[in-house]
Amino acid sequence: MTPFPWREAMQFGLGTLRLPPDAFWRMTPRELAAALIGARGGIAAPLDRGGLDALMRRYPDHKEQAR
Repeated sequence: MTPFPWREAMQFGLGTLRLPPDAFWRMTPRELAAALIGARGGIAAPLDRGGLDALMRRYPDHKEQAR
């Protein structure tokens, strides 16, 4: 079993993300991994139809005119 890379994790969390120490130590390994993927330009899952509909309602192409 490979030991957890604490040095790299702390460099990324405290240095790259500039997290305060208390926020870094409260993170779960899964949260830290997600932040690392996001910082490396990881690709999010494709938007499903429900997500697209929600975005279209929130940011419509045309605003209704006030009467």
